[in-house]
Parts: sequence; structure tokens; C-alpha cells
Amino acid sequence: MPEKSPFFRQFRTAREFVTIVHDNVHVMNQITINTSYTPLVSWQRLMAGSAGPVTVMVIILIVIWYIAVIFMNTPWQIDKFKRAHQQWTTWELVQGTMQQRRPVIPAPHQVLVELYKTVVQKNVTSRRSLVYHSAVTLSSTLLGFLTGGLLGIFLAVGIVHVKSLDKSLMPWIIASQTIPILAIAPMVIVVLGAIGLKGLIPKSIISMYLCFFPVAISMVKGLRSPDPLQLDLMRTFSASKSQVFFKLRWQSALPYLFTSLKVSVAISLVGAIVAELPTGAQAGLGSRLLAGSYYGQTVQIWAALVAASVLAAGLVSLIGVVERVVFKRMGAH
Repeated sequence: MPEKSPFFRQFRTAREFVTIVHDNVHVMNQITINTSYTPLVSWQRLMAGSAGPVTVMVIILIVIWYIAVIFMNTPWQIDKFKRAHQQWTTWELVQGTMQQRRPVIPAPHQVLVELYKTVVQKNVTSRRSLVYHSAVTLSSTLLGFLTGGLLGIFLAVGIVHVKSLDKSLMPWIIASQTIPILAIAPMVIVVLGAIGLKGLIPKSIISMYLCFFPVAISMVKGLRSPDPLQLDLMRTFSASKSQVFFKLRWQSALPYLFTSLKVSVAISLVGAIVAELPTGAQAGLGSRLLAGSYYGQTVQIWAALVAASVLAAGLVSLIGVVERVVFKRMGAH
């Protein structure tokens, strides 16, 4: 029988050797798990989601914003120091660019202060409240989005199922978006005002005009997305046109629909704001932008822009939630 090596002589049995090796492997695994929480790995996990990249991008934009504030507001601040015969340092110049009452570009903290004053400190029914103006704009946005979305779906269904509509209607749909909305909005407001339609309806029509296009184009693509083999299989099973539409075409078009709705709801908000500009409206985010431009209140303008962007982000997020719920009910992963 061969003699044991010196390494194995320290173990009395083979089981003792296996037990010690198992314990050492367990310890090494624990060390590997503990060392996996390094800053690099934590950063990778943070950036793997959606919150990390969005946060990093927001920080970068804020830094760029502050740099732009310094450069754009510096000439006026230097002129102010000269007229006051005041000696100034670089730090005083930087501070001055961020404390101007009517700056070329307001600093982020100035916009936040304005938002706090007009959102939190003002009554929601006050005409100085951004909540009140946002609600006015939101009403025309949602009405235009609803009518525009339905119009886009109906047009897409007709184009897919009727060849004459495909050849005659599609070019006009595309051509309708070549006309600038700033040229159409005043005409729509004036014409509808002449027949007694004012307020919510004209603004919602302009929103509808902007948002129906992406829905129509995407739904045409989605309704035509089923594979020809799938359509042949439905015909083999003697499926009617309505069954082919609801069980195949509509199901295939839903991803296209929700993608287009996210674009449309943001465009609808833009259309509602643009529609408020030529009317001289007394309420709405467009009226806040117009009043700020009249009186040189750049902080008010930027606060309204930030409120509009937050409102648009909320609407897009809401569409995303509905999308996840619908796809979960359909069994999608």
C-alpha cells in the first residue's frame, strides 16, 4: 500500500478532509459575496435601472444650466457693477449672476423658489397659482388627446381595410403635418370664434390636430404587422374579418398604439399651450408664458416651462402604467 503524502497525514479520515475542504469553500464563497458589493458593482447595479441614468442626466443638465446662467448673465452684471462704481471679485460676479430679478436665464434655485410660491403658497383657485393654470391647460390637453387618439385609430383602421383610403387619405394625413402649427392656430381660433366656439373647444381642436398623426401612422404600421402566415391560419380556421381584427391585428398593434400615445399626449400638451398664445387667454400655461414675455418676467416663464414639462412627464408615465397593466392582463412578461 503506498505511503500517504505529508499533506494528507494531518487528516485522520477522508471524511475529515472533505469536511474541511467544504468549510473552506463556504468561507471563500462568503468572501466573494462580500467583495461583490464594491463601489464599481454598486454603480453598475444603479445604472442598470432607469432611476440611475435619469438622475445622472438631471445632474448633468443642472450643471450645464448653472454654467449657462453665469455666462449669459455676466455682461449685465458687469454693467451693473460699473454703473454703481463698485469693485467686484469673481465670486461676487458669480453670485450676482444668480440673484438678478430679471435675468436672461434664471438659475435653477430661482425657478424652484418661483414654483414654491406659485404652487404651494398660492390658493389653487387663484389666477396666480400654477396649479390653476396647469388644470386649465390639462383640460384642453386631455380632450384633444382623447379625440385625436380616437381619430387616429379610426383613420388607421380605414386605411388598412380600404385600399382606396390608403391611396387617397394617407398622403393628405402626411401633408397636414407640413403646415406649421403657429400658422394654423390663429386661423382656427378666429374662425371658430366667429361661429361662437371659444375657450376649451378651439384649444382641444388644435391639440387633436397635432396628436392624431402619430397615432394614425403607428396604428397603420401595427395593424399591418401580423405575419402573412398568421393571416392565412386565421382564414384556414374560417375566422371572420372582425375576428381577424380583434384577435390578431388589434393584439399585434397594441405595442405600436401605446408608443404612439406616449408621443401624442406630450404633443397634445404642446398644442394646448400654443393654442393659448394667440387667444390672449387669461388662464393656462400659455397665458403665463405670454404674460411673462410681456413684462420681462423670465423667472415666471421658466417656472411655467418647468411646470409644463413635469405635467407632460406625468401624463407619459400614466400612459406607461396603463400599458404595463394591459400587457400584464394579456399575459405578457
